[in-house]
Amino acid sequence: MNNRFRRSRPGGGGVRAPLLLGVPALLAIAFLLMPLIGVLARTEWGELGDHLTNPGVTEALQLSLVVSFWALGLSLLLGVPLAWLLARVPFPGKALVRSLVLLPMVLPPTVGGVALLLGFGRRGLLGPWLEDTFGVVLPFHTSGAVVAATFVSMPFLVISLEGAIAGLRPSYEETAASLGASPVRVFRTVTLPMVAPGLAAGAALTWARALGEFGATITFAGNLPGTTQTLPLQVYLLLQDSPEAATSVSLLLLAIAMAVLVALRGRWTGGGSAGRGAAGGGVPEPSGEAVAVAEAPGGEVAKLPENSGSWSLHADVTGFAELTLDAAPGTTIAVVGPNGAGKTTLLRALLGLTPRAHAVLRLGDTDVTALAPHRRKVAWVPQDGALFPHLNALGNTAYGLRAQGVPRGEARRAAQEWLDRLGIGHLAHRRPAQLSGGQAGRVALARALAARPRLLLLDEPLAALDQTTRAHVRHTLRGHLDGFGGVCLIVTHDPVEAVSLADRVLVLDGGRALQDAPPAEVTRHPRSPWVARMLGRNAWPGTADADGTLALAGAGRLVVADPLDAGVRALAVVAPEAVSVHREKPAGSPRNVWPGTVREITTAGSRLRVLITSPDAPDLVAEITPAAAAELALVDGAEVWTSVKATEVSVVEL
Repeated sequence: MNNRFRRSRPGGGGVRAPLLLGVPALLAIAFLLMPLIGVLARTEWGELGDHLTNPGVTEALQLSLVVSFWALGLSLLLGVPLAWLLARVPFPGKALVRSLVLLPMVLPPTVGGVALLLGFGRRGLLGPWLEDTFGVVLPFHTSGAVVAATFVSMPFLVISLEGAIAGLRPSYEETAASLGASPVRVFRTVTLPMVAPGLAAGAALTWARALGEFGATITFAGNLPGTTQTLPLQVYLLLQDSPEAATSVSLLLLAIAMAVLVALRGRWTGGGSAGRGAAGGGVPEPSGEAVAVAEAPGGEVAKLPENSGSWSLHADVTGFAELTLDAAPGTTIAVVGPNGAGKTTLLRALLGLTPRAHAVLRLGDTDVTALAPHRRKVAWVPQDGALFPHLNALGNTAYGLRAQGVPRGEARRAAQEWLDRLGIGHLAHRRPAQLSGGQAGRVALARALAARPRLLLLDEPLAALDQTTRAHVRHTLRGHLDGFGGVCLIVTHDPVEAVSLADRVLVLDGGRALQDAPPAEVTRHPRSPWVARMLGRNAWPGTADADGTLALAGAGRLVVADPLDAGVRALAVVAPEAVSVHREKPAGSPRNVWPGTVREITTAGSRLRVLITSPDAPDLVAEITPAAAAELALVDGAEVWTSVKATEVSVVEL
């Protein structure tokens, strides 16, 4: 291997640069470094103090600081909303607006000054109106220097902040809205704190760029001592009369610029940390009493005081999802279906957060269709939990109550109670980055329950938990749902959750409801191949023939005990334990016999699940004992025969 590409030893410098790239890169570094070395080499260090304390220099420095800080303030006032608009709102001409933001960065500064004169000057488009109406004259005034500095420096703030906001997952803001926070409160308490690194980086660069602005300022505002003669303009003048003093002042500006860049440590170009740390990495799930949920003395789940009142659910959903939902107070509905079936779209439609589907929604006697998401009292736990990384577990849990106007002390007490009930009260002061995935999931669940919703939407709330913790939390959740006065929808891929938590199971596919029935009915007669497979069954769609058999959609025919009318579409369901496996073609009573090949053998508790493919039938799974597998000498690739009795086939009309 070419040693130029050899990875260095652990703790070394990574991959060596190839010579073809390394030499030009070193030349580029030297090219950038040489002017800086020139400033350092030509500085009269003995006279540095005298040069920097010269009255003209100090006056220009003070003016530069005034102008740069005013420019920063104006950039924050105008640039923060603009960055949010570019990052979050689609609108016609967005690419053009972004180009306008970038234009001052590539425009020659003097051209920018000319453009400012033609726009805001006394003979410009807006200048006469400003002078006649407000008596404001910008050129040759300190305010003109502020405008010029803002024009060239604000793009740094907008670009940095837009990138930070764009990198912030919308689920944080949407979750905050579902907890009752208004758009302004969401922006103030969630968006801004989470994009603070990007905002700080952009603000620092904006200030530094405004401090060093020259071309647009001298063109638009002139070079008036004490009024518009900032420090860069002072350098320009000193170059003509005192080059040594100009070098000293240049060194000062250079030091300020380098200090800003070193303080940022690449944050502007490397991206902020917005949206990271919702769940910790590598933090072990506690065990023993640390995961035990709080229980009453008799083993019952301890109850918190529930909200008074009860709220039924009626929803007519149109768009990508087309269905009608009716549920009495206290009903829990498990929403299941394959990926892309519309489960999350349904939840977001009920929240009012998606254009893909619209829900006419009534909770109890109140029609909330026209209400904004934060006024619907619909709490949501998204798949990623969306814990706010700048708040600890207690602050996250209390967020919904605080957004609804509950006093801080009362909200924190209620939040602590919910965390205690979910077995994580001892983690109240940890940030999300210090929590394991399971712990973060329970905090997200506590936050939603504490918000006192009328409709509770849970998108795979237990997916991040291990099996032991999931059982504890499922038990706790079931106890609280029993006392919940509203309706709860739980999206899940876990059949145990669907059966143990839900009163009804809603099966979706392609945005349509295939089945809405009690768990026992769905378990006995699944109407979806996906649900049947989720329950561990073989499921084969097909069409009934006149001879009483079922022509399977994939391949082959299936003999059933109860024939259907010809042309009827149906789903044949066969339990894995009803599939027999043989090494020779079986004789006797089985009506359905196919040759096949073993493709995979996996464990399922104390039994083995064998995936068998066949050219004469769809793939099927058989469940047998390890002893039977040993007796049959089953291995991947083994040729076998499978059989299913007609009486073991359940047929559901579609």
